[in-house]
Amino acid sequence: MLTRKQHELLMFIHERLKESGIPPSFDEMKEALDLASKSGIHRLITALEERGFIRRLPNRARALEVLRLPDSIAPGLNAARKFSPSVIQGSLGQGGIGRQIKPAPSRMRAAGNDDDVVATVSIPVMGRIAAGVPIDAIQHQTHSISVPPDMITGGTHYALEVKGDSMIEAGIFDGDTVIIRNADTAQPGEIIVALVDEEEATLKRFRRKGASIALEAANPAYETRIFGPDRVKVQGKLVGLIRRY
Repeated sequence: MLTRKQHELLMFIHERLKESGIPPSFDEMKEALDLASKSGIHRLITALEERGFIRRLPNRARALEVLRLPDSIAPGLNAARKFSPSVIQGSLGQGGIGRQIKPAPSRMRAAGNDDDVVATVSIPVMGRIAAGVPIDAIQHQTHSISVPPDMITGGTHYALEVKGDSMIEAGIFDGDTVIIRNADTAQPGEIIVALVDEEEATLKRFRRKGASIALEAANPAYETRIFGPDRVKVQGKLVGLIRRY
C-alpha cells in the first residue's frame, strides 16, 4: 500500500520515462510534488525501492527504473512485464543493438533462413554535442546508426555523440548517443539541442527567465546560462539515447 505522495512520485517518474526515456531530476520531482527539500524525495524513493516499485540503476547518477505499477493502475500487467526506459545498450556504429525489442508484426521482416528479425531505422550521426561547455556547432554527417522504430516519432531525426557530464542527473552520460527529433521550438523543461550565437552547440534543459532563455544543466557543478532570445536557436528535442558498455 502506497501513501499518496509515494503514489504521486511513482506515477510522475513513470510518465516521464514513458515520454522521454529519461528519469526526472530530483529538482523536478521536488517541484512536481510541491515539497520543500530534496530530502523528502530521497525518503520517497527509498520507500518505493523497498516496496519493489522502482530500483536505482547501479553506477548511474540518480537513474531510476520503474519495475511495476500499483495493481489499481495496471491490474494483471505487472506480473507479465516490466517497464523500462527507452535506453538501448549496444555497439554503436556497428549496426548492432544490445537488447532485443519485439515490435508489432507489421515491423517484422523474414530473414533468409525464415527467422524473424527486428526491423530497424537508420539515422545519421551528426558529430558531437556538448553536455558541458558548448563546443563547435553540429558537424556534417559522420556515419549512421540503426535504431528501433519505436524510438522514432513523426518528423526528421538525427543522432549526436555526447561529450561531457553536465546532464548526468538527467541520465545522460559522456559517451552516450542521443536521438534528436528536429524542431525549432521547445516547451520549458524539455531537453534540447541549442545553438548559441550561431557557432556553439550544447545539450541542455530549456527554460524561460522572463524574456530571456535559460540553458539549464543537470549537474550542480555547472551553472545555468542565461541568453537573450535572439542568441539561442532550438535545433531539436531529445527523444531517446543509446548507451554502449
